[in-house]
Amino acid sequence: MATYPITKRGAEMLKAELHKLKTVERPSVIQAIAEARAQGDLSENADYDAAKERQGFIEGRIQEVEGKLSAAQVIDPSAIQADGRVVFGATVELEDEDSGQQVKYQIVGEDEADLKQGLINISSPIARALIGKEVGDTAVVQAPGGERAYEVVAVHYI
Repeated sequence: MATYPITKRGAEMLKAELHKLKTVERPSVIQAIAEARAQGDLSENADYDAAKERQGFIEGRIQEVEGKLSAAQVIDPSAIQADGRVVFGATVELEDEDSGQQVKYQIVGEDEADLKQGLINISSPIARALIGKEVGDTAVVQAPGGERAYEVVAVHYI
């Protein structure tokens, strides 16, 4: 089974979601199914159908999260010794060579990516262009609006 990288924070988020699904969502949907059954005829009971559908979603998500956690390779960015190179988990400060605008991204796993928080997926075009670069290097990224060049200003492992 192939492993996939995830930061320590991402693994904790998945564990919290799994805990909520098992301790809150699953018992809630079981209760909803029991209440719908008590109403009588199940063939025309929309509440029962909705609760069963929700149960299927919850059980599927539990299996998905358990699978991801079992295949995850948890990486603590603060423990990385990459000698200033951009690697998974690194926080990178970039400067757009055209506009001079500075941005800051952390390279994370697929499940924790959130561009609004500066968390970019390891498989995104910008992350792939940055991997292996050092301070002072230029990363060229194929963006939807054309090619963009970014200079690596700083690399942190936090």
